[in-house]
Amino acid sequence: MKVYIEDLRFTCIVGILDFERVTPQDVLLHVKFTYEYKTKFINYAEVAELVKFHMQEQKFELLEEALLSLFALLKEHYKNITTLFIKITKPSILSDCQVSVSDFKDYSFKA
Repeated sequence: MKVYIEDLRFTCIVGILDFERVTPQDVLLHVKFTYEYKTKFINYAEVAELVKFHMQEQKFELLEEALLSLFALLKEHYKNITTLFIKITKPSILSDCQVSVSDFKDYSFKA
């Protein structure tokens, strides 16, 4: 199964600039994951709430730190995830563009 959570929008504290540490800003989150569905499914609404809550509670300084933390969080909670893509976007930080970080992990290879 492949699950897409796209354009999950919420506000949180993320950034290193002084105003970013006190004023929540819009964030867009995209999560795509695959998993083997046999008898246990992964509830996408639960995943969306989990990543949103985590971002709001942790108040990351860097998007890169947030990204790595979300990978660890999702793999810990959903051990049957085989691949995972996450993209975090700050749509309003610059006036003429959106800024994002993303990464992909493949957990299907066994050592």
